[in-house]
Amino acid sequence: MSQTKSPASLVKFTDLEFTPRAEGGDQAQLANICSSADGSELGCGMARLHQARLEWTVKYDEVLHVIEGQVRVHTPDGVLTANSRDSIWLPSGTPLVYEADDALVFFAIHPANWAETQPD
Repeated sequence: MSQTKSPASLVKFTDLEFTPRAEGGDQAQLANICSSADGSELGCGMARLHQARLEWTVKYDEVLHVIEGQVRVHTPDGVLTANSRDSIWLPSGTPLVYEADDALVFFAIHPANWAETQPD
């Protein structure tokens, strides 16, 4: 990345703008904290999950940290269940299903520009 990085900043939870994830509709609403638009190789944000069941193959390394509620991640090796203050590590290439009744999750991904590097 040759882009200049954004300066250090405070992001208040009350200022986050949660928008529905296209594939999940209202099951998953995401709010970015930092991304490749900030010149960062790290992407992170918050997700609100409601009656969610989302299939996905992770295209980046990801860490989920549950703030509120419970998240279940179904992987080929079994179900990982994280409660408040628990974290889940997901390496790139993991096929999975994210599942939650009601949860607030912090996520961090690397690389932030994963979608730009995927073949068409």
